[in-house]
Amino acid sequence: MATITKFEELEIWQFARQLSRKIFTLSEKEKFNKDYGIRNQIRDSSGSVMDNIAEGFGRGGNKEFVAFLCYSIGSCSETQSQLYRALDYNYISKTEFDECYILAQTIINKTGSFVTYLNKSDVKGEKYKHRTEINHKPQTTNQI
Repeated sequence: MATITKFEELEIWQFARQLSRKIFTLSEKEKFNKDYGIRNQIRDSSGSVMDNIAEGFGRGGNKEFVAFLCYSIGSCSETQSQLYRALDYNYISKTEFDECYILAQTIINKTGSFVTYLNKSDVKGEKYKHRTEINHKPQTTNQI
């Protein structure tokens, strides 16, 4: 597997960016754009998908990265729920719903697989690269 040096190289981030753009475009439609509550909420949740991937990557450790990837999955699920609302309110068509919903599900599935991979990996992340096991042993105190 090639080494990823920037979050922009991650396929899941690229898909998340695509989802955010699609949601923004859909929410610009006249009826949708006037419903500020759902418009802002779906834009925020879809943007949060890509932002959490980037933030987790930037933390430099697998445990934190995994946590942020899980937040990203949650935001993606929230976006899917809001897509139902947009469909129910006739802000988007069934075809538009399906396209975004399937993309969101793809992101969820791929991110979940990536989490599984990271959890099984012996590599703990960039910020732990130069630490040795000796440096991480807990210090003991002599008690009398």
